[in-house]
Amino acid sequence: RYENDHQAAQRGTSLCQSCQKKSQKNMKNSLKKGLSFGLTSAVITTLGLMVGLNSSTGSKLAVISGILVIALADAFSDSLGVHISEESNKENSSRHVWEATIATFLTKAIFALSFLIPFIFFKLSTSILISIVWGVIILSVLSYKISNEKERKNFSVVFEHLLIAVVVILISYYLGLLINNFFNS
Repeated sequence: RYENDHQAAQRGTSLCQSCQKKSQKNMKNSLKKGLSFGLTSAVITTLGLMVGLNSSTGSKLAVISGILVIALADAFSDSLGVHISEESNKENSSRHVWEATIATFLTKAIFALSFLIPFIFFKLSTSILISIVWGVIILSVLSYKISNEKERKNFSVVFEHLLIAVVVILISYYLGLLINNFFNS
């Protein structure tokens, strides 16, 4: 009987350790999902908004207001989107869903707000350039980490993600000019 109880306890411990490892992996995956989505969204959305508002208004106040609004509104929107997406997967626990949701919200809000810093110290055009460089650095580091984990060629992953950012920035810039020309005519 002792051996059976002892063996059962050992099996319970190893099962418990197995559950712990699975839980840690799920937590890591949910946090990774929230961080990568939040970072990418913070960079792409905020840069697009800043560049578009700058080219359409040329107003530092408009750009700063836009960053503040998007940091809050889009952080809530993105985190709700992640929440619903994660919740729709039957395999995700409630904890996994909330970890991904909170990680997305905090990452999006904090990194979107980080684009405000240059506007405190520099004029509008310089702040926009510094913000673009900051965004490129964030996306490059994130893309590099992703490519290492996926064992893909680092350059191609970084290039792909930066190309998308450049396209968004260019479209936002020209859309802002178009809006300015249309409404100031």
